[in-house]
Amino acid sequence: MNLDLPPDLAHWAFGLMLVLARVGGAMMLLPGLGESAPPAMLRAGLAGCIAVLLLPGAMPSMPMPPEAGMQAASMIAADVATGVWFGWLARTMVLALPMAGQVLAYAIGISNVLQSDVELGPQTTATATLFNAALPALILSTGLYAMPLAALAGLYKVIPAGTLLPAADSLRTVLHTVTEGFALALRLASPFVLANIVWHAGTGLMARFLPRLQVYFIAAPGQILGGCLLLAGLIGALLSAWQDATSASLSTLPGSG
Repeated sequence: MNLDLPPDLAHWAFGLMLVLARVGGAMMLLPGLGESAPPAMLRAGLAGCIAVLLLPGAMPSMPMPPEAGMQAASMIAADVATGVWFGWLARTMVLALPMAGQVLAYAIGISNVLQSDVELGPQTTATATLFNAALPALILSTGLYAMPLAALAGLYKVIPAGTLLPAADSLRTVLHTVTEGFALALRLASPFVLANIVWHAGTGLMARFLPRLQVYFIAAPGQILGGCLLLAGLIGALLSAWQDATSASLSTLPGSG
């Protein structure tokens, strides 16, 4: 049985190791594809399939296998670091939705910064947990998962295989991504924050003019009910705004275009 093997099998094998190292590092954090719920074997198989698909396009920029084993190990470690950095960037860009859920939970009164939730813990709220659980379904159903994969293929033009991240550019990209993520989360939660300010101003005036009235026992249920109704009315627009903004953010990932 005759097999058509590549002329330089060692070069291809080393190239596959580098691609698999970068893809494997990214797959730990990529939104939609790198979730912790699926079995590890499934995620490892998906990373291997993506690496095989990316290998032909990345081979022209692949370095030759070095003579020293430590040098090869350092090149593989550099690609793992690049993959983890890239996956973290992509995940940070989509986390604005659960961050907005965290903010609006405080705004509509279903959580309190001074008293943590017994079931969910001090670091999360019911809406943030809901949005975080819906995040993979939203990413997979809207096709946003394909944008980081396309950028990962083009990343070899920006950061060649086996090389370390440029420290200054990487830090600048991280700071910009975190800033944009928090800004988007606040924009998504801004209607609830504004409604919360108006509501508290109204209850403050009520307490001023009716000092004998137990304003808190009237205002707290009204705040929760009004906040839930506002969330029900704006959930479609909120998700649509998040999708548009996230798509624009993912299109700026290193390697895109």
